[in-house]
Amino acid sequence: MSDGIRDSIHSMMPAARGELAELVSFRSVADPRQFPPEECAKAAEWVRDRFAALGFDDARLAMTPDGSQAVIGSRPGPGSGAPTVLLYAHYDVQPPLEESAWGTPPFELTDVGGRWAGRGAADCKGNILMHLLALRALGDDIPVNLKLVVEGSEEQGTGGLERFVEANPETLRADTILVCDTGNAAVGRPATTVTLRGLVNVVVRVEALASEIHSGMFGGPAPDALAALVAALASLRNADGSTTIDGLSRDETWSGEQYAPEHFRADAGMLDGVDLLGDGDVADELWARPAVTILGIDCPPVVGSTASIVARAAARLNLRVPPGMSAHDARDALVAHLRAHVPWNVKVEVETEAVGEPFKAATDGPAYRGFTDAMRSAYGVEPSMLGQGGSIPLCNVFADTYPKAEIILMGVEEPLALIHAPNESVDPTEIENLAVAEALFLQAYRT
Repeated sequence: MSDGIRDSIHSMMPAARGELAELVSFRSVADPRQFPPEECAKAAEWVRDRFAALGFDDARLAMTPDGSQAVIGSRPGPGSGAPTVLLYAHYDVQPPLEESAWGTPPFELTDVGGRWAGRGAADCKGNILMHLLALRALGDDIPVNLKLVVEGSEEQGTGGLERFVEANPETLRADTILVCDTGNAAVGRPATTVTLRGLVNVVVRVEALASEIHSGMFGGPAPDALAALVAALASLRNADGSTTIDGLSRDETWSGEQYAPEHFRADAGMLDGVDLLGDGDVADELWARPAVTILGIDCPPVVGSTASIVARAAARLNLRVPPGMSAHDARDALVAHLRAHVPWNVKVEVETEAVGEPFKAATDGPAYRGFTDAMRSAYGVEPSMLGQGGSIPLCNVFADTYPKAEIILMGVEEPLALIHAPNESVDPTEIENLAVAEALFLQAYRT
């Protein structure tokens, strides 16, 4: 049966490339300030139609509280007593950022060195194709009940599906939930993700003057809002790059598989001679400790700036929170730290944009064991258990709403995919092998 499934999926890969090209062509950024909402609507309809053709007869578009549309559907199994598996992915994508930084058009799937490049090719439209291939390979031979949710605002972090699940708990109730939005250790090295860091997003605004004033006439005693902001931001890390937020522990260690420094350097595209940050191992810093990132700063640009003292400035910060640490406590610590470290009594305002708790998956259930076996069969090597530096707040909602469900995180992403960055791409063998793994799991799974 394994060989038949593999052969079937392999034969469908050329057509799958064409389908992924269609899906990538939709500029489905769930932010109407940047792209027309019609782009998300077209992507949602595309997903609904494909799953409706595979027996999800009730596939529909459900409006969620943040205004995005999720594709919801179900496909009954052969009889009573069969377990229910929920398949998850998302069709919305990150903005392309600077299109000039792309080597290929971001919304046109392009072959580059054996990979398929395009925004969303890996995160997360490649996972949608993976689901479709697995189901097509099985045909009518699926001995479980299936449910489906493909959401439309995951990348925006606005919580639409989270609130939908809380308001409609029976709609997506399942014994096992396959959250297909993470990835493997490397191409050909399968992995399940067992921990996720939580997140805190804040915007800090500082104001020192009623308006900009001449730097020659007033510079010296007059406070510079941008300099005050820079001082506060500099206090968030120490000399070795460790995150140093007052009240947050930063000495935890990672007990699972390690991440070789040379591999991390290559995967992250670090320039020669640039230091790794922190006083722990790569895995410690990435999966077990808090890490703060400055996402953006509002201030005068270099080109067009004048000899003036800046009156007000702002920065957007992202804090990743490891399992075992409360994201809400981390938010409070970050806000207090910023207020304490902005100098000169300039005015400070800190706005919280989002808070998501970290997540740790159970790995001792039948579904987890079954999926690990399926990965081993599909790839021919032993799967790994990894942490994930990213955050998926929905997993906590799933865990709270369905406490008996097993939640398995995996997906077609891997370090070379460059998700959220220019030149995102997917290795088609990852789509193919994970489709085989998912099909084998669905075929064999019993509670």
